[in-house]
Amino acid sequence: MDLKFISTIAIVTPDPSQSTRLYTDALGLPLEPAAPGDDYVFTEKVDGARHFGVWPLAQAAQACFGTSQWPSNRPLPQLSIEFDVPTQSAVAPAAEELSNKGYDLLHAARTEPWGQTVARFQTPEGVILGISYVPAMHEAR
Repeated sequence: MDLKFISTIAIVTPDPSQSTRLYTDALGLPLEPAAPGDDYVFTEKVDGARHFGVWPLAQAAQACFGTSQWPSNRPLPQLSIEFDVPTQSAVAPAAEELSNKGYDLLHAARTEPWGQTVARFQTPEGVILGISYVPAMHEAR
C-alpha cells in the first residue's frame, strides 16, 4: 500500500457545538462550516494538517452506515483519520488489502459528492480510518 500523506484529521463528536467552541474559542482555530448551517466545521489553514475538522457523530454514522445513529454494536468513534493514496483507482485495492488482513470495513470504496474517493474502516480503538484520494489535495502539491 502506497500512502502519500494524512489528508484529514477530524474529531468525531456527539455534541458539535460544544466541541466547536473548544477548537474555536479556546484554541483559536479558524474553523468554518462546510456549507451554510452545516455542523461540520473545518480548516485547511493550520500548518501540519491538510484538513482538520469537527465531524458530528450523526454525520459520521450517515457517511459510514446510511443512518444518523451509530450502531450500538460498534465502538463509539472519537476520531477520524484519512490517509491518501496516489490515485483514485488505488483506493479500492488498498481497502481490499486491509480487509483481507482482517480489518473491519465500514464501507467499500466510493466517490463522495465533493469528489473524494474513500473507503472506511474502524480500528480496534474505535477510530474511523479512511483510505482516500482527494483530487484537490494532490493538485495543490
